[in-house]
Amino acid sequence: MSPIAIESMELKPFLNHIYELKKGVRRMALYTTNKKFEEFIVTRLKNQKIKYYIQSLSNQRINIFFGHNECVNMICKVVNKPLNKLTPEEDFILGALLGYDLSMQCKRYCKKKYEIES
Repeated sequence: MSPIAIESMELKPFLNHIYELKKGVRRMALYTTNKKFEEFIVTRLKNQKIKYYIQSLSNQRINIFFGHNECVNMICKVVNKPLNKLTPEEDFILGALLGYDLSMQCKRYCKKKYEIES
């Protein structure tokens, strides 16, 4: 990948996620990006020995889940459909693995569960 891709503003959050993983701030990350960056991202993750899972969103967009092996293994089993189609339980697990605020995840879960049951 060209040096231009490395300097892309779109890749800065991805590079920051790797930094946070390496420092122990997070155990897993989700990065949504243009498919044109896939080769660069996969190469970087492989070089850093970080496990990843890619979910295709369209011809142009992808989700990349990456982080600790056990977290990515779980995601491979849970995220087998578009994120907006996850059950409330699957959505809760994903948010917890991504390190989202637990109280907010509980509130989100209850709201989604109630909407589904009503």
